[in-house]
Amino acid sequence: MAASSPTYQQLPDDKAIWDNLKRAIASSSGFQRWQLEHDHDAQIPALTLEQQVRRYLRETLETLAY
Repeated sequence: MAASSPTYQQLPDDKAIWDNLKRAIASSSGFQRWQLEHDHDAQIPALTLEQQVRRYLRETLETLAY
């Protein structure tokens, strides 16, 4: 008999997944390099980590789409 799939209650919620993903992205060399490259932009340090990660992901995806 196959193992049953986990129920919704057994899965981590979206916030927990996003928090873990955000921390992983923030510790990546690509994100850290992006922060250094944007060091001249006074706006970046004023952003929350979440805002920085979102901006990094948006810019990265825009570059890949180009």
